[in-house]
Amino acid sequence: MARVPAASRVSVNYGFWGVIERGGKNMPLAAGPVAAVDLGSNSFHMLVAQVSSGRLQVVDRIKEMVHLAAGLDDRNCLDEAAMTRALETLERFGQRLRDVPKGNMRAVGTNTLRKARNRKEFLTCARQALGHPIDIIGGREEARLIYLGVSHSLEDSAERRLVVDIGGGSTELILGQQFKPAHMESLHMGCVEMSRRFFDEGIIDDASMEKAELFALQELEPISSPFRRVGWESAIGASGTVLAAQEVVRHQGWTQNGITSGALRKLRKAMIAAGRIDKLAFEGLQSDRAPVFAGGVAILGAIFQSLGVERMQTSSGALREGLLYDLLGRIEQEDVRAATVADLMRRYQVDEPQATRVAATARALLEQAPGAWGIEREEHGQLITWAARLHEIGLAISHSQYHKHGAYLVRNMDLPGFFQSEQEVLAVLIRGHRRKLPLGELQNLADTVRQPALYLCVLLRLAVALHRNRTDAPLAPLALEGDTGVVKLRFAPEWLEQNPLTQADLAQEAWYLSAAEIRLKYK
Repeated sequence: MARVPAASRVSVNYGFWGVIERGGKNMPLAAGPVAAVDLGSNSFHMLVAQVSSGRLQVVDRIKEMVHLAAGLDDRNCLDEAAMTRALETLERFGQRLRDVPKGNMRAVGTNTLRKARNRKEFLTCARQALGHPIDIIGGREEARLIYLGVSHSLEDSAERRLVVDIGGGSTELILGQQFKPAHMESLHMGCVEMSRRFFDEGIIDDASMEKAELFALQELEPISSPFRRVGWESAIGASGTVLAAQEVVRHQGWTQNGITSGALRKLRKAMIAAGRIDKLAFEGLQSDRAPVFAGGVAILGAIFQSLGVERMQTSSGALREGLLYDLLGRIEQEDVRAATVADLMRRYQVDEPQATRVAATARALLEQAPGAWGIEREEHGQLITWAARLHEIGLAISHSQYHKHGAYLVRNMDLPGFFQSEQEVLAVLIRGHRRKLPLGELQNLADTVRQPALYLCVLLRLAVALHRNRTDAPLAPLALEGDTGVVKLRFAPEWLEQNPLTQADLAQEAWYLSAAEIRLKYK
């Protein structure tokens, strides 16, 4: 039985933490291209690039109008037609992405998939069609990635920027400087839903436009004053609606430099004059954009009015570019998730020495995990480290049931850098680090992560139990082995007899784990 590597053993001063952190960094990019797929509410985008000296060189782009949001019924379930359109698109994307290594690829779903009650069924088929995992991101995480993509497409400057992205199902607004977003909001209004709600019969008149704009102004009302108070030097628009509006006003000769408030008023007047969606024949407006253009323009007009925007420039960068730059950041050890965890520890006054002890032992045990458990050293090593760092976050609320309080916080907070699936696994690990195993919550995880999450939970529980005394006294070297349903720990001779409290804790753990049909053996 292999011993814990010397660099991972717990020492008195815990100066080995750097070793543990370095052991948890991402694998370097594999040779070949990098790619991002954005499953938006209106259109799907694929971006393929080569990395050269830390910069991206785009080699391929594909955009297809899928109108996913149009397939949501009254119960927020995707209908069969929308899922078929989406899966056919992903199959085409998948052919192009067949040779992209797994670690070089990120695919995310946004507002419509956040809302869809049958997204689990869809994502199972979508993953098979694309050939890569697909994750759902929260609204503010979407805003962060959009800002990252936009900021990398602009000339570097220190000016404060307002970035606006009107998508099919949501609208993101961000204030930031250079590559750092400071204020991020995701509003529940997009060009697809607004067009369905206010222009469903295809008529565009002054009354329907006013109703749509008033609705958008109501959504913007809570953020208008805070955003105006902070202020900005330039306004930048990204993605479909804004880019389409710019093309129309440019072709009409109403402006040659971005979108002005005056040009937007002329566009509104011209749309009302056209009278119907099927008569929007502006030069520069693509036919597949026309059905949702009125809803998008209503949102854009409300943003100009609510925030007092006079001119908006546009950016070619958006969510998909942000995904790739975030991927590069993770590889180069600028992972925003690590900063998020550190910020939470400070905010909730987590006992860092104890978190460090538990994280180190959990990682050391993970390094010996048998292959039958389905654990991947790098990916799951990060998750168990972050869970260990945050496992006592709920103590800020109450010691009673603090594991449940911590799980609630992590599950429901905006955590920059984390996919919703990653947040859910973190929450389950924190919930399950003590007392009864949360078997129902584990069962609700995706099929691909359910078994490794169970064993990660076991390893975290063992690490917590082994450090119950909360001291810097080093643990004796211990070894782990096992198989499906079996966990075996071997301690130094007579160590357990000299530590009867730990022995009692392990006996209790054996009882708890038996509920998951896992046998814990130790000697």
